[in-house]
Amino acid sequence: MAEQKRDYYEVLGIDKNADDAAIKKAYRVLAKKYHPDMNPGDADAEKKFKEASEAYAILSDPEKRRQYDQYGHAAFDGAGGAGGFGGFDFNSADFSDIFGDIFGDIFGSGRRSRSNGPMKGSNIRTSVRITFEEAVFGVEKEIELMLKDECTSCHGTGSKPGTSPETCSKCGGKGQVVFTQQSFFGTVRNVQTCPDCHGTGKVIKDKCPDCRGTGYITNKKKIEVSIPAGIDNGQCVRIRDKGEPGTNGGPRGDLLVEVVVGRHPIFQRQDENIYSTVPMSFAVAALGGEIVIDTVDGKVIYDVKAGTPTDTKVRLRGKGVPSLRNKNVRGDHYVTLVVQVPDKLSHEARELLKKFDEETGDTINAAKNVSSSGSAEEAGGKGRKKFRK
Repeated sequence: MAEQKRDYYEVLGIDKNADDAAIKKAYRVLAKKYHPDMNPGDADAEKKFKEASEAYAILSDPEKRRQYDQYGHAAFDGAGGAGGFGGFDFNSADFSDIFGDIFGDIFGSGRRSRSNGPMKGSNIRTSVRITFEEAVFGVEKEIELMLKDECTSCHGTGSKPGTSPETCSKCGGKGQVVFTQQSFFGTVRNVQTCPDCHGTGKVIKDKCPDCRGTGYITNKKKIEVSIPAGIDNGQCVRIRDKGEPGTNGGPRGDLLVEVVVGRHPIFQRQDENIYSTVPMSFAVAALGGEIVIDTVDGKVIYDVKAGTPTDTKVRLRGKGVPSLRNKNVRGDHYVTLVVQVPDKLSHEARELLKKFDEETGDTINAAKNVSSSGSAEEAGGKGRKKFRK
């Protein structure tokens, strides 16, 4: 009896409404997992690989998928799929794109191989510390780091003065070698970076004694970094052409300077806004008056209205952080006003406060208005009790 075939969508682990990209992605994962070259001698893996390939061949073809959705496996009875997975015609579908990637992963080659053309150098990352105020207004900083420069002895060739690099005999100066690999699908042609010249196409016989064949000398250099106003912690400043040298005549990479902003004792930042807390006396809160508020622009005088409660929030427009996109646009500074309660009072101050309480206490939850023999209802609770911390 012929083996019962599983649903193709179930085989690939996808929904029946999956698009072409989802079908291809699902098959690529399974093909790489169960490929015979990755599982030599594993009959179960080979069977699953064929099963997944058959499912992909049908579902990746719009017409065959339409037939399968309408008639199921019966649509292909007597065709390539009859008689189990072994008889399926894998040439009926285009697997070249997927297997080009898979063989590249398996054999370390494929599309990821490099030619010996000009290539840009790698980027270099470093960091610089600045203050809160420097981040707000911008600053010029000087940093020191080790950078590679062209060797003055060999002028970047890496060869001993008087000699020149020779064309690589293994790749003929192409920087790549071609090899064939026997796979489940037959002979596969692959391309990889030449192991002798490492993709440069050139081999150095006599190395320069100063740079040891690298073509570069490392020197300590000082670089000026212009940090723009409004930059935030963790953001980077890019300096072009200050990274690693390129290869085969390629340009240098870039220098990426990460900015580390120090904490401020009273200011906190969120995006382009600044937040702080400012104390005010009880008298100022009750009667109104002027207080001094520190901002990144300096001290400002703020007029507090009479009867201002604690935790009142005030907005100082345009006293925040400049926008990186437009330095003429700034955020705001939000201040929380907190009534400062003194913990130490002179005898005179205590007497004045008692007198003040006598004048206003009748309207502010005054316990003195409840007698010791008063009821719980009169006291507004469960009797008149004293609580201490």
